[in-house]
Amino acid sequence: MDFSEIKKAAKGYEQQMTKFLRDLIALPGESAEEEAVVKRIAKEMEAVGFDKVEIDGMGNVLGYMGTGKTLVGYDAHIDTVGLGEMSNWKFDPYEGYETDEEIGGRGASDQLGGIVSAVYGAKIMKDLNLLSDQYTVLVAGTVQEEDCDGLCWQYIINEDKVAPEFVVSTEPTDGGIYRGQRGRMEIRVDVQGVSCHGSAPERGDNAIYKMADILQDIRALNENDASESNEIKGLVKMLDKKYNPKWEEANFLGRGTVTTSEIFFTSPSRCAVADSCSVSLDRRMTAGETWESCLDEIRALPNVKKYGKDVTVSMYEYDRPSYTGCVYPIESYFPTWVIPEDHKVTKSLEAAYKGLYGDKRIGPAETLEMRQARPLTDKWTFSTNGVSIMGRNGIPVIGFGPGAEAQAHAPNEKTWKADLVVCAAVYAALPTIYTENK
Repeated sequence: MDFSEIKKAAKGYEQQMTKFLRDLIALPGESAEEEAVVKRIAKEMEAVGFDKVEIDGMGNVLGYMGTGKTLVGYDAHIDTVGLGEMSNWKFDPYEGYETDEEIGGRGASDQLGGIVSAVYGAKIMKDLNLLSDQYTVLVAGTVQEEDCDGLCWQYIINEDKVAPEFVVSTEPTDGGIYRGQRGRMEIRVDVQGVSCHGSAPERGDNAIYKMADILQDIRALNENDASESNEIKGLVKMLDKKYNPKWEEANFLGRGTVTTSEIFFTSPSRCAVADSCSVSLDRRMTAGETWESCLDEIRALPNVKKYGKDVTVSMYEYDRPSYTGCVYPIESYFPTWVIPEDHKVTKSLEAAYKGLYGDKRIGPAETLEMRQARPLTDKWTFSTNGVSIMGRNGIPVIGFGPGAEAQAHAPNEKTWKADLVVCAAVYAALPTIYTENK
């Protein structure tokens, strides 16, 4: 395999990739509203010569290149978050902008650039005759990730009956290779009370006051250390082998966290005692934590136990219809996953990258100091579709994608043309390296 030819081919497609990405940015495509984006991706796949292009029942677009026996997947979620406060934007987020180095617009880094590089990575494989009877490439443009990470792949694996041997997540990695992420789950705590007239609050049972006690325990769970003197030991305890058999992976991924993200109440009026109060908790999970353990530790908090049957701790479910009308309910649980550093998939992607670009992260001048201060192989802070692919289904996942994590969900979002080129080249080289070493 001629790495210089792959790099030359990827650079040669910079202009086409730029146009493709700007076309996608111009199409609003928040979760469950991605139809126009999906159709534009399918059109590009067909134009560059994919052997088969399908849109499944949920609305994911699946493009296949080659006919070999090993299926290698590339995942790019193609929905975006909303725009937020428009006064924070310095340019139109859908019109975007382009300079010699940058492309701006909603979804530029998170993560429309990923599908662009994956489509052209597959084209380079075809152009340079890298495709063989050893592998078929699947490029998946997946929906609703921003709403419910991994739901799309639950559908692809269980309903489409498509299961790659491994998957590259093309979420932004700041020029690095990422081999894991913390998991997360969405927890709800409901507290019941009894209303009465506000002029005599002693006649009732104020659910907000009870919740206030519970919230102090939740805060302690996040902020306390693990010392024996603490009744509520902090989540940092999971970094200690005394409490967690998976403490080494937990230290790589980082400690879990919990925070209150929403609060609700019911009351007959502003002149009454509240008769219910509920909160949503955002729970980030490290290695060794499960949905059962996370629910149980909330149920074990002193004030949750104090209020007994008046408290219910549960997990949210997601059942929003996709743009096709497909409803595919799932618990709001997104498991932690990490692929070993010595796994064949990890080593193959490292070999592809190093063969093309060396042993350090590269990138535009404004990113280089930050990127090269980090190891080449690292992990994400945020969550990805890997929660389903590997977390729920055990299919190995490795991450390498254009753009920057810090650009995700931010105003004035941008990516860099150089990243699109580098990722397309690495994607093109990877399957051959992986299958030759099988």
